[in-house]
Amino acid sequence: MATPKLKAQAGKLNMVIEQGATFNPVLTYQDADGNIIDLTSFTARMKIKDSRSDATALEELTTENGGITLGGVAGTIALLFDDAATAAMTWESGVYDLELISGSSIVTRLLQGVVTVSAEVTTT
Repeated sequence: MATPKLKAQAGKLNMVIEQGATFNPVLTYQDADGNIIDLTSFTARMKIKDSRSDATALEELTTENGGITLGGVAGTIALLFDDAATAAMTWESGVYDLELISGSSIVTRLLQGVVTVSAEVTTT
């Protein structure tokens, strides 16, 4: 029997959001061998906070609020802050994590890191 490859901890990915521009990265969830993970029946959530211990989120994306779209068998995870949402960001940086929840309620913390807002110069 083959020994399964286990993911010991969330991956680290730091992100920069350009204020006033649409932020829409698309990630693909793959196992250790590069096989795409089917996200059918999954939901997802992501919070950005000043620090891990803060009770209040600066921003929150979920599959329920339309901020995260999962691509089912394609294994994609699309995050979305439209230009109006990023223009309204008054904070400079924070920490985040991104969690996937399976149809059987198993939670996997997929990513974590720092989010920085790059201030806009040109406004409409």
